[in-house]
Amino acid sequence: MALNMQEYSEFIERVKDIHRLAALQGHLGWDQETIMPVKGSDARSDILSWLAAEHHNRIIDPVMGQMLNALEQDETLNEDQEANVREMRRAYDKAVLLPSEFVATFAKAKSEALLSWQKARQNSDFNAFLPQLENLISMTKEKIAYYGGQDNPYDILLDDYEVGMKVTDYDPLFAGLRSRLVPLLQKITIAQQTNPELVLPEGLRFPIDAQTEFCTKVSKAMGFDFDAGRMDASTHPFSAGLWPGDTRFTTRFDELDPFSCLYAVMHETGHALYEQGLAKEFSLTPRGAAVSLGVHESQSRFWENQIGRTTEFWNVALPWFREHFPSAPDWDPATLNRIANTVSKGFIRVEADEVTYNLHVMLRYEIEKKIFNENLPISKLPETWNSMFEEWFGVSVPEDRVGCLQDIHWSMGAFGYFPTYTLGNLYAAQLLESMAVDLGDIDHIISSGDWSSLLQWLRPRIHQQGSKMSPAKLIEFATGSPPSPEPFLRYVEEKYGSLYGL
Repeated sequence: MALNMQEYSEFIERVKDIHRLAALQGHLGWDQETIMPVKGSDARSDILSWLAAEHHNRIIDPVMGQMLNALEQDETLNEDQEANVREMRRAYDKAVLLPSEFVATFAKAKSEALLSWQKARQNSDFNAFLPQLENLISMTKEKIAYYGGQDNPYDILLDDYEVGMKVTDYDPLFAGLRSRLVPLLQKITIAQQTNPELVLPEGLRFPIDAQTEFCTKVSKAMGFDFDAGRMDASTHPFSAGLWPGDTRFTTRFDELDPFSCLYAVMHETGHALYEQGLAKEFSLTPRGAAVSLGVHESQSRFWENQIGRTTEFWNVALPWFREHFPSAPDWDPATLNRIANTVSKGFIRVEADEVTYNLHVMLRYEIEKKIFNENLPISKLPETWNSMFEEWFGVSVPEDRVGCLQDIHWSMGAFGYFPTYTLGNLYAAQLLESMAVDLGDIDHIISSGDWSSLLQWLRPRIHQQGSKMSPAKLIEFATGSPPSPEPFLRYVEEKYGSLYGL
């Protein structure tokens, strides 16, 4: 059966309107986290609630259902058109299970919780955030019930961020990673006893304006187009592809540690490059959107770690570093790289090294399983977090600001998101191996200071593909092999084995 192009065009116009509404939500969300006046919070929550309901109502419009039924019978659709129909079917089938009133109320609750979390984190006061968090978790459980996922509640949330992934997929993956990462961490800990880590000199300050200028140079060198985006500050770094030609990311600053800002900027620029590289001809449609959070995280982790945490990167960045931080010691690239790759049982996930990072992710995953599959009382969340962290890392958490309040995700209702960071690490390492086969010595390319070939390799294989295929198929398309943890384990064991002389 074939439909005429006018019917498909009408479908796409409806789809674009839905995505325009989502872009408005994203724009107001970015504003809320960066420059919105404090007293604008009530009105902003109301507007975001209304937009969420309007967005939802357009998806579940019976006409949309009828169009999808007809288009799924059309044998003349090309792959791009089929992707739009497939992804909208997925969105429609999930959306029709949720009442519009619930969607609006949930959006308002998330907006209010975000502001509550910001204050609670600043004051390290979990109890101040507890009522909003309990409400969000209660509503998330209500959403799971609407989806009919009571038997495996957490699976419903995991699927929101990486289609098809379940607890039965993540549990063995994480167990396998732990079996290799924990022994590696133990070897490094022993090596550190006889070879103390390099540290930043006490009292040395790195002014925020200088950090901003330095990090802007790095972001530009990576390929970020500042005529089509901008960098700002927020409580928790994030990236937002708002509209075609308008991609924004944020960072945060610590005057005592320029690496915190630098690697946040490289991470978020990686996300932003993905958004800027999406195929313009498919803008405001599912085909033109990033395929998954796991793939998105692969782009950020690739630039942050495989490029940024290398001596070759510092060969290029050292002159900029000296220019903007003239009072810093006369470090060489190898020294800066060693500082940037210090393995530490620190508290903060976003500042963690590549050996411990996935353990931070696993801790959050296990806690979310306890919340949704075992009904952990939310009042016991700090106690549970601190106990598990001490058991896993051997360090006591001094305050909630660096414990269970550190991440923004729960204040946004983004339960099930954290495991995608580990998928991103795995995908990034696999992409790096394949890239090296095609381009040759990646270290040589990084040292040259011209990183355009790295970006141009990613553009057709990842960015421009959008949501044309599933995440797993996309990684196989880009690398020639199905997703595997082995490239990451080879990478991290070789890298840190060399750094620590193991």
